[in-house]
Amino acid sequence: MPLSSALAAILLTGSAFAQVPGPLTPEVHPPLTSYKCTKARGCVPVSSSVVLDANYRWLHNVEGYTNCVTTGFNPEFCPDVETCAKTCSLEGVDYASYGIRTSGDALTLNIFKTDPVTNVTSLSSPRVYLLADDDTYDHFKLLNQEFTFDVDVSQVPCGVNGALYFSEMNDKGDKNDLNTAGAKYGTGYCDAQCPSQNFIKGVANLNGTYGACCNEMDIWEANRAATAYTPHPCTTEQVFACQGAECGNGDGQRYLGVCDKDGCDINPYRNGNKNYYGVGNFSVDTSKKLTVVTQFLTTDNTATGDLKEIRRLYVQDGHVIRNAQVNIPGLTGNSITDEYCVDQKKVLGGVDDFTKQGGLKQMGDAVGRGMVLALSIWDDAGSYMGWLDQDPYPADADPSQPGVGRGPCPTTGGRPDDLIKQYPDAKVIFSAIKSGDIGSTFSGRKRPGRARRN
Repeated sequence: MPLSSALAAILLTGSAFAQVPGPLTPEVHPPLTSYKCTKARGCVPVSSSVVLDANYRWLHNVEGYTNCVTTGFNPEFCPDVETCAKTCSLEGVDYASYGIRTSGDALTLNIFKTDPVTNVTSLSSPRVYLLADDDTYDHFKLLNQEFTFDVDVSQVPCGVNGALYFSEMNDKGDKNDLNTAGAKYGTGYCDAQCPSQNFIKGVANLNGTYGACCNEMDIWEANRAATAYTPHPCTTEQVFACQGAECGNGDGQRYLGVCDKDGCDINPYRNGNKNYYGVGNFSVDTSKKLTVVTQFLTTDNTATGDLKEIRRLYVQDGHVIRNAQVNIPGLTGNSITDEYCVDQKKVLGGVDDFTKQGGLKQMGDAVGRGMVLALSIWDDAGSYMGWLDQDPYPADADPSQPGVGRGPCPTTGGRPDDLIKQYPDAKVIFSAIKSGDIGSTFSGRKRPGRARRN
């Protein structure tokens, strides 16, 4: 039965709830000041907060302490969707124990956590969402707007990704009669990779049959060595419960799904500018805090126009730094446009799924409807973050081919077992999160002799 049909059937029966808030640990969201900006009034502070994703939480039986999910759903409590809907509760968390700390307008995320009693370090890899209030995600509508934040990646090594991005999640976390926890407990996640979530729209994903797909705008995927920003359009609205080939996750199915998993990226190193971003004597110096500005420009300069360009600026030491121009024959530009994305696939190779999934028009529709801000730090046991920071990628690629190098990191690096030993204190710090009118969220002087605008 399709998940949507299962959901409708359960709601009609009036069954008790799934993802009920648990009684054991109070859910207290760490406060985080953010800012809404206009040209007329400047930037006004907003009392927001962050919430940990539901999949990171303890899900146990309502009347006891037994896990509802370990490697899979516990058949005692979840033999079927209906029973699972009556049986499992979702607990609050101690945020510091997950490596999540806030102070004023700054959020620190540690990828690893060390038990103070045993002194054993383990993976934490937290993912949080920005809340407008205790029960509602902040829904950013950024057409003809800009989004700005400060970030410190000086302690984010090769192989680790301190990420900030937008997902077209429901602003209530798909709260319904099956899911009374909602955004307050971090429910409703989806992205363009169509991950297999424990619950989708409140329905238990018992056999991992479904994936949770939605439009994704990667504003910032980065460590101190490399960075990229990438739109991933999908031909869906909000969360879509995919199944089979439409998820695009099976062998030979990557380009059969409803989302563009590759996306259209701008990575300065990949685009031939190896001295633009990095630690020390680079145009953007990652040994210290920097400001990242992303502008969503429309065809008619209004919030109802079609998205035509996603532009990137940096600000550091009081200077505005234009994004690096592409330095590869046959490819031009320093921002994301439909033309750049088509040419990128032709010059660097790959399947142009971006255009197939609707390109910037489709991405812009999602940006206009509203998207939820996600912030995370993680490592990559599959490809060791090579797609972001290694040269060459893949490791057996011809290094003479354009776009093969993604960053200066070695192909032997990024192994999680090594990272946890070498960088137990790895962390990213995001701060001063702002959104508003074009030109209202940052200030600075243009740095002479640096990258020019298109």
